[in-house]
Amino acid sequence: GIMPEWFREELQLIPKPDLILVTSFMTYWYPGVKETIRVIKETYSDTPLILGGIYAGLCNEHAVSHSGADIVLAGPGEKYILKLAENYTGFSVSPKFDPDNLDTLPYPAFDLQRKISYIPILTSKGCPFSCSYCASHFLNPKRMLRSPLSLIEEIKYWHFKYGVKDFVFYDDALLVDAERHAVVLFESLIKENLNLSFHTPNAVHIREISEKTASLMFRAGFKTLRLGLEIAAFEKRKELDSKVTANEFERAVACLNKAGFQKNQVGAYLLTGLPGQTISSVEDSIREVKRNGITPVLAHYSPVPHTALWAEAVASSSYDLESDPVFTNNAIFPCWFENFSWEKISYLKNLASA
Repeated sequence: GIMPEWFREELQLIPKPDLILVTSFMTYWYPGVKETIRVIKETYSDTPLILGGIYAGLCNEHAVSHSGADIVLAGPGEKYILKLAENYTGFSVSPKFDPDNLDTLPYPAFDLQRKISYIPILTSKGCPFSCSYCASHFLNPKRMLRSPLSLIEEIKYWHFKYGVKDFVFYDDALLVDAERHAVVLFESLIKENLNLSFHTPNAVHIREISEKTASLMFRAGFKTLRLGLEIAAFEKRKELDSKVTANEFERAVACLNKAGFQKNQVGAYLLTGLPGQTISSVEDSIREVKRNGITPVLAHYSPVPHTALWAEAVASSSYDLESDPVFTNNAIFPCWFENFSWEKISYLKNLASA
Protein backbone atom coordinates (compact mmCIF):
# COMPACT_ATOMS: atom_id res chain seq x y z
CA GLY A 1 0.00 0.00 0.00
CA ILE A 2 0.88 3.67 -0.14
CA MET A 3 3.29 5.08 2.45
CA PRO A 4 1.33 6.88 5.21
CA GLU A 5 3.22 10.14 4.67
CA TRP A 6 2.46 10.04 0.95
CA PHE A 7 -1.18 9.38 1.73
CA ARG A 8 -1.30 12.39 4.05
CA GLU A 9 0.26 14.56 1.35
CA GLU A 10 -2.33 13.38 -1.19
CA LEU A 11 -5.16 14.17 1.22
CA GLN A 12 -3.87 17.71 1.66
CA LEU A 13 -4.05 18.30 -2.10
CA ILE A 14 -7.80 17.79 -2.43
CA PRO A 15 -10.61 20.15 -1.35
CA LYS A 16 -12.50 19.17 1.78
CA PRO A 17 -15.03 16.50 0.75
CA ASP A 18 -18.68 16.42 1.78
CA LEU A 19 -18.61 12.66 2.25
CA ILE A 20 -15.87 10.03 2.26
CA LEU A 21 -16.37 6.48 0.98
CA VAL A 22 -13.88 3.73 1.88
CA THR A 23 -14.02 0.17 0.57
CA SER A 24 -12.49 -3.02 1.95
CA PHE A 25 -11.38 -6.39 0.66
CA MET A 26 -9.92 -9.38 2.54
CA THR A 27 -11.26 -9.66 6.08
CA TYR A 28 -7.76 -10.11 7.52
CA TRP A 29 -6.59 -6.89 5.87
CA TYR A 30 -8.86 -4.86 8.13
CA PRO A 31 -5.91 -3.31 10.07
CA GLY A 32 -5.04 -1.48 6.84
CA VAL A 33 -8.62 -0.27 6.51
CA LYS A 34 -8.60 0.88 10.13
CA GLU A 35 -5.31 2.73 9.64
CA THR A 36 -6.58 4.34 6.43
CA ILE A 37 -9.68 5.64 8.18
CA ARG A 38 -7.59 6.91 11.11
CA VAL A 39 -5.31 8.89 8.77
CA ILE A 40 -8.28 10.29 6.85
CA LYS A 41 -9.91 11.36 10.10
CA GLU A 42 -6.73 13.24 11.05
CA THR A 43 -7.26 15.50 8.05
CA TYR A 44 -11.06 15.54 7.76
CA SER A 45 -12.25 14.87 11.29
CA ASP A 46 -15.74 16.29 10.81
CA THR A 47 -16.46 14.76 7.38
CA PRO A 48 -18.76 11.70 7.57
CA LEU A 49 -17.09 8.48 6.41
CA ILE A 50 -18.85 5.35 5.15
CA LEU A 51 -17.14 1.96 4.98
CA GLY A 52 -18.31 -0.74 2.58
CA GLY A 53 -16.83 -3.71 0.76
CA ILE A 54 -16.13 -7.34 1.57
CA TYR A 55 -14.79 -6.97 5.13
CA ALA A 56 -17.69 -4.69 6.00
CA GLY A 57 -20.13 -7.29 4.69
CA LEU A 58 -18.60 -10.48 6.08
CA CYS A 59 -17.53 -9.08 9.46
CA ASN A 60 -20.09 -6.34 9.91
CA GLU A 61 -20.20 -6.28 13.70
CA HIS A 62 -16.41 -6.27 13.92
CA ALA A 63 -16.20 -3.45 11.38
CA VAL A 64 -18.77 -1.39 13.30
CA SER A 65 -16.77 -1.84 16.51
CA HIS A 66 -13.21 -1.52 15.21
CA SER A 67 -12.97 0.32 11.88
CA GLY A 68 -13.56 3.88 13.04
CA ALA A 69 -16.07 4.54 10.25
CA ASP A 70 -19.15 6.62 10.98
CA ILE A 71 -21.34 4.07 9.25
CA VAL A 72 -20.61 0.55 7.99
CA LEU A 73 -22.54 -0.57 4.95
CA ALA A 74 -23.20 -4.28 4.46
CA GLY A 75 -24.42 -5.22 1.01
CA PRO A 76 -24.14 -3.75 -2.48
CA GLY A 77 -23.24 -0.10 -2.09
CA GLU A 78 -24.81 0.92 -5.38
CA LYS A 79 -28.24 0.17 -3.89
CA TYR A 80 -27.89 2.44 -0.88
CA ILE A 81 -25.14 4.98 -1.40
CA LEU A 82 -27.13 7.74 -3.09
CA LYS A 83 -29.70 7.80 -0.30
CA LEU A 84 -26.95 7.79 2.30
CA ALA A 85 -25.21 10.63 0.49
CA GLU A 86 -28.43 12.63 0.61
CA ASN A 87 -28.87 11.91 4.31
CA TYR A 88 -25.36 13.04 5.16
CA THR A 89 -24.87 15.94 2.76
CA GLY A 90 -28.32 17.17 1.78
CA PHE A 91 -27.53 16.70 -1.90
CA SER A 92 -30.16 14.73 -3.79
CA VAL A 93 -29.58 13.18 -7.20
CA SER A 94 -31.70 10.95 -9.37
CA PRO A 95 -29.81 7.75 -10.13
CA LYS A 96 -29.00 7.18 -13.78
CA PHE A 97 -28.61 3.48 -13.18
CA ASP A 98 -30.59 0.51 -11.95
CA PRO A 99 -28.72 -1.50 -9.28
CA ASP A 100 -30.44 -4.64 -10.55
CA ASN A 101 -29.24 -4.07 -14.13
CA LEU A 102 -25.46 -4.30 -14.36
CA ASP A 103 -25.46 -2.83 -17.86
CA THR A 104 -26.66 0.52 -16.50
CA LEU A 105 -23.86 0.99 -13.96
CA PRO A 106 -21.13 3.52 -14.81
CA TYR A 107 -17.60 2.26 -15.45
CA PRO A 108 -15.30 2.18 -12.41
CA ALA A 109 -13.18 5.34 -12.12
CA PHE A 110 -9.89 3.69 -13.05
CA ASP A 111 -9.04 6.89 -14.93
CA LEU A 112 -8.28 8.49 -11.55
CA GLN A 113 -5.12 6.38 -11.45
CA ARG A 114 -1.92 7.90 -12.76
CA LYS A 115 -1.31 4.80 -14.86
CA ILE A 116 -3.76 2.09 -15.95
CA SER A 117 -1.75 -1.10 -16.42
CA TYR A 118 -4.74 -3.42 -16.69
CA ILE A 119 -8.50 -3.37 -16.21
CA PRO A 120 -10.45 -5.78 -13.97
CA ILE A 121 -13.74 -6.83 -15.51
CA LEU A 122 -16.90 -8.35 -14.03
CA THR A 123 -19.23 -9.91 -16.57
CA SER A 124 -21.52 -11.19 -13.83
CA LYS A 125 -22.20 -11.19 -10.10
CA GLY A 126 -22.99 -14.20 -7.99
CA CYS A 127 -22.53 -17.93 -8.48
CA PRO A 128 -25.04 -20.81 -8.71
CA PHE A 129 -22.80 -23.06 -6.60
CA SER A 130 -22.55 -23.01 -2.80
CA CYS A 131 -19.06 -24.33 -2.15
CA SER A 132 -18.32 -24.82 1.54
CA TYR A 133 -15.25 -22.56 1.54
CA CYS A 134 -16.68 -19.66 -0.49
CA ALA A 135 -18.93 -16.74 0.53
CA SER A 136 -20.00 -15.70 -2.96
CA HIS A 137 -23.58 -16.83 -2.25
CA PHE A 138 -23.65 -14.61 0.86
CA LEU A 139 -22.12 -11.52 -0.72
CA ASN A 140 -24.05 -11.83 -3.98
CA PRO A 141 -27.12 -14.01 -3.40
CA LYS A 142 -28.68 -13.01 -6.72
CA ARG A 143 -26.88 -14.00 -9.93
CA MET A 144 -26.85 -11.15 -12.45
CA LEU A 145 -25.30 -10.99 -15.92
CA ARG A 146 -24.06 -8.12 -18.03
CA SER A 147 -24.86 -8.21 -21.72
CA PRO A 148 -21.96 -9.20 -23.99
CA LEU A 149 -22.51 -5.97 -25.96
CA SER A 150 -21.98 -3.78 -22.88
CA LEU A 151 -18.81 -5.71 -22.06
CA ILE A 152 -17.40 -5.25 -25.54
CA GLU A 153 -18.16 -1.52 -25.31
CA GLU A 154 -16.33 -1.23 -21.98
CA ILE A 155 -13.30 -3.19 -23.19
CA LYS A 156 -13.07 -1.02 -26.30
CA TYR A 157 -13.45 2.13 -24.18
CA TRP A 158 -10.44 1.35 -21.98
CA HIS A 159 -8.40 0.05 -24.90
CA PHE A 160 -8.94 2.92 -27.32
CA LYS A 161 -9.01 5.78 -24.80
CA TYR A 162 -6.24 4.63 -22.45
CA GLY A 163 -4.29 2.05 -24.46
CA VAL A 164 -5.06 -0.82 -22.09
CA LYS A 165 -4.18 -4.25 -23.49
CA ASP A 166 -4.64 -6.53 -20.48
CA PHE A 167 -8.07 -7.33 -19.06
CA VAL A 168 -8.64 -9.50 -16.00
CA PHE A 169 -11.92 -11.33 -15.42
CA TYR A 170 -12.84 -11.57 -11.73
CA ASP A 171 -16.16 -13.38 -12.12
CA ASP A 172 -17.05 -16.13 -9.68
CA ALA A 173 -18.71 -18.06 -12.52
CA LEU A 174 -17.47 -16.77 -15.88
CA LEU A 175 -18.27 -19.91 -17.89
CA VAL A 176 -21.58 -20.86 -16.28
CA ASP A 177 -24.45 -20.68 -18.77
CA ALA A 178 -21.77 -20.17 -21.41
CA GLU A 179 -23.93 -20.45 -24.53
CA ARG A 180 -25.91 -17.31 -23.78
CA HIS A 181 -23.13 -15.42 -22.04
CA ALA A 182 -19.42 -16.26 -22.27
CA VAL A 183 -19.61 -17.83 -25.74
CA VAL A 184 -21.30 -14.73 -27.15
CA LEU A 185 -18.67 -12.52 -25.49
CA PHE A 186 -15.73 -14.58 -26.74
CA GLU A 187 -17.10 -14.70 -30.30
CA SER A 188 -17.51 -10.91 -30.22
CA LEU A 189 -13.94 -10.45 -28.98
CA ILE A 190 -12.65 -12.61 -31.83
CA LYS A 191 -14.66 -10.60 -34.33
CA GLU A 192 -13.30 -7.29 -32.95
CA ASN A 193 -9.71 -8.59 -33.42
CA LEU A 194 -8.22 -6.07 -30.96
CA ASN A 195 -5.10 -8.12 -30.11
CA LEU A 196 -5.75 -7.98 -26.36
CA SER A 197 -4.75 -10.32 -23.53
CA PHE A 198 -7.25 -11.78 -21.06
CA HIS A 199 -6.66 -13.47 -17.72
CA THR A 200 -8.80 -15.43 -15.21
CA PRO A 201 -7.09 -15.36 -11.79
CA ASN A 202 -10.41 -16.03 -10.05
CA ALA A 203 -10.59 -19.45 -11.73
CA VAL A 204 -13.18 -20.87 -14.11
CA HIS A 205 -15.45 -23.85 -13.54
CA ILE A 206 -13.78 -26.92 -15.02
CA ARG A 207 -17.06 -28.62 -15.88
CA GLU A 208 -17.95 -25.79 -18.27
CA ILE A 209 -14.80 -26.18 -20.39
CA SER A 210 -15.58 -27.85 -23.70
CA GLU A 211 -13.80 -27.99 -27.03
CA LYS A 212 -15.90 -25.00 -28.08
CA THR A 213 -15.24 -22.77 -25.05
CA ALA A 214 -11.55 -23.72 -24.95
CA SER A 215 -11.10 -22.88 -28.63
CA LEU A 216 -12.96 -19.58 -28.28
CA MET A 217 -10.89 -18.54 -25.26
CA PHE A 218 -7.65 -19.32 -27.05
CA ARG A 219 -8.67 -17.45 -30.21
CA ALA A 220 -10.00 -14.49 -28.19
CA GLY A 221 -6.60 -13.97 -26.57
CA PHE A 222 -6.77 -15.60 -23.14
CA LYS A 223 -3.20 -15.89 -21.85
CA THR A 224 -3.61 -16.95 -18.21
CA LEU A 225 -6.17 -19.56 -17.19
CA ARG A 226 -6.79 -20.76 -13.66
CA LEU A 227 -9.02 -23.75 -12.99
CA GLY A 228 -10.95 -24.21 -9.75
CA LEU A 229 -9.90 -27.77 -8.92
CA GLU A 230 -9.25 -27.27 -5.14
CA ILE A 231 -8.48 -30.96 -4.40
CA ALA A 232 -7.83 -33.97 -6.61
CA ALA A 233 -9.29 -36.47 -4.14
CA PHE A 234 -12.49 -36.63 -6.18
CA GLU A 235 -14.08 -39.22 -3.92
CA LYS A 236 -14.06 -36.63 -1.09
CA ARG A 237 -15.41 -33.69 -3.08
CA LYS A 238 -18.85 -33.75 -1.49
CA GLU A 239 -17.28 -32.35 1.67
CA LEU A 240 -16.27 -29.22 -0.26
CA ASP A 241 -18.29 -28.84 -3.45
CA SER A 242 -19.82 -30.70 -6.36
CA LYS A 243 -18.10 -28.78 -9.12
CA VAL A 244 -16.12 -31.40 -10.99
CA THR A 245 -15.38 -35.11 -11.41
CA ALA A 246 -12.10 -36.76 -12.38
CA ASN A 247 -13.36 -37.41 -15.92
CA GLU A 248 -14.50 -33.80 -16.30
CA PHE A 249 -11.10 -32.53 -15.18
CA GLU A 250 -9.23 -34.75 -17.62
CA ARG A 251 -11.60 -33.84 -20.45
CA ALA A 252 -11.24 -30.11 -19.76
CA VAL A 253 -7.45 -30.29 -19.81
CA ALA A 254 -7.56 -32.24 -23.07
CA CYS A 255 -9.81 -29.56 -24.58
CA LEU A 256 -7.45 -26.78 -23.51
CA ASN A 257 -4.44 -28.64 -24.91
CA LYS A 258 -6.24 -29.23 -28.20
CA ALA A 259 -7.15 -25.53 -28.39
CA GLY A 260 -3.47 -24.58 -28.19
CA PHE A 261 -2.90 -23.57 -24.57
CA GLN A 262 0.56 -24.31 -23.17
CA LYS A 263 1.36 -25.79 -19.75
CA ASN A 264 2.62 -22.47 -18.39
CA GLN A 265 -0.67 -20.79 -19.31
CA VAL A 266 -2.97 -23.19 -17.46
CA GLY A 267 -2.88 -23.72 -13.71
CA ALA A 268 -5.18 -25.63 -11.37
CA TYR A 269 -5.75 -24.13 -7.94
CA LEU A 270 -5.23 -26.57 -5.07
CA LEU A 271 -6.43 -25.60 -1.61
CA THR A 272 -3.91 -26.13 1.18
CA GLY A 273 -4.50 -25.72 4.88
CA LEU A 274 -8.08 -27.00 4.97
CA PRO A 275 -9.35 -28.27 8.33
CA GLY A 276 -8.19 -31.86 8.75
CA GLN A 277 -6.16 -31.85 5.54
CA THR A 278 -2.97 -33.91 5.44
CA ILE A 279 0.32 -33.18 3.74
CA SER A 280 0.05 -36.43 1.79
CA SER A 281 -3.34 -35.46 0.33
CA VAL A 282 -1.85 -32.23 -1.01
CA GLU A 283 1.07 -34.19 -2.44
CA ASP A 284 -1.37 -36.49 -4.23
CA SER A 285 -3.29 -33.52 -5.66
CA ILE A 286 -0.10 -31.89 -6.93
CA ARG A 287 0.97 -35.11 -8.65
CA GLU A 288 -2.49 -35.60 -10.19
CA VAL A 289 -2.44 -32.11 -11.71
CA LYS A 290 1.07 -32.69 -13.07
CA ARG A 291 0.02 -36.05 -14.48
CA ASN A 292 -2.57 -34.19 -16.53
CA GLY A 293 0.10 -31.90 -17.95
CA ILE A 294 -0.79 -28.53 -16.39
CA THR A 295 0.61 -26.45 -13.54
CA PRO A 296 -0.46 -26.96 -9.91
CA VAL A 297 -1.02 -23.63 -8.14
CA LEU A 298 -1.23 -23.78 -4.36
CA ALA A 299 -3.99 -21.62 -2.89
CA HIS A 300 -3.76 -21.35 0.87
CA TYR A 301 -7.12 -21.66 2.59
CA SER A 302 -8.49 -18.67 4.47
CA PRO A 303 -11.50 -19.33 6.74
CA VAL A 304 -14.42 -17.14 5.66
CA PRO A 305 -17.42 -16.22 7.84
CA HIS A 306 -20.88 -17.16 6.53
CA THR A 307 -19.56 -20.26 4.76
CA ALA A 308 -20.45 -23.89 5.49
CA LEU A 309 -16.84 -24.64 6.45
CA TRP A 310 -16.60 -21.73 8.92
CA ALA A 311 -17.74 -23.65 12.03
CA GLU A 312 -15.30 -26.48 11.35
CA ALA A 313 -12.52 -23.96 10.73
CA VAL A 314 -13.24 -22.22 14.03
CA ALA A 315 -13.26 -25.54 15.90
CA SER A 316 -10.03 -26.77 14.33
CA SER A 317 -7.95 -23.60 14.69
CA SER A 318 -5.67 -22.74 17.59
CA TYR A 319 -6.46 -19.08 16.89
CA ASP A 320 -9.61 -17.25 17.98
CA LEU A 321 -10.99 -16.74 14.48
CA GLU A 322 -14.32 -15.37 15.68
CA SER A 323 -12.87 -12.56 17.77
CA ASP A 324 -10.33 -11.17 15.32
CA PRO A 325 -10.40 -11.57 11.51
CA VAL A 326 -6.64 -11.05 11.35
CA PHE A 327 -6.28 -14.69 12.41
CA THR A 328 -8.02 -15.87 9.24
CA ASN A 329 -4.99 -14.78 7.21
CA ASN A 330 -4.00 -17.73 5.04
CA ALA A 331 -0.33 -16.79 5.44
CA ILE A 332 -0.38 -18.36 8.92
CA PHE A 333 -2.31 -21.52 7.91
CA PRO A 334 -4.81 -21.06 10.76
CA CYS A 335 -6.47 -24.49 10.43
CA TRP A 336 -3.61 -26.82 9.61
CA PHE A 337 -2.41 -28.98 12.52
CA GLU A 338 -1.19 -32.25 11.08
CA ASN A 339 2.57 -32.11 11.82
CA PHE A 340 2.64 -28.54 10.52
CA SER A 341 5.98 -26.93 9.77
CA TRP A 342 7.20 -24.20 7.45
CA GLU A 343 9.67 -26.70 6.02
CA LYS A 344 6.75 -28.82 4.82
CA ILE A 345 5.12 -25.78 3.24
CA SER A 346 8.36 -25.06 1.39
CA TYR A 347 8.49 -28.70 0.33
CA LEU A 348 4.97 -28.52 -1.13
CA LYS A 349 5.75 -25.28 -2.95
CA ASN A 350 8.88 -26.81 -4.43
CA LEU A 351 6.99 -29.95 -5.42
CA ALA A 352 4.36 -27.84 -7.19
CA SER A 353 6.90 -25.71 -9.03
CA ALA A 354 9.32 -28.50 -10.00
